[in-house]
Amino acid sequence: MNYNLGDVVRMKKQHPCGNDEWEILRIGMDFRIRCLKCGRQVMLPRAKFEKNVKAIVKRAEDTQE
Repeated sequence: MNYNLGDVVRMKKQHPCGNDEWEILRIGMDFRIRCLKCGRQVMLPRAKFEKNVKAIVKRAEDTQE
């Protein structure tokens, strides 16, 4: 599955604040994601991120035209 910067994803497990939706801030060998409720940022290895993603909630808008 392809992920883009700005995509909002739903993870399998909730964050301790109670939210399960995250925005992707960085893509590479590691992913940096930000909780949409409390703003906490977390770095995850690619394998762990891809394993724990449940669904893409919202795709980022393409601004390249």
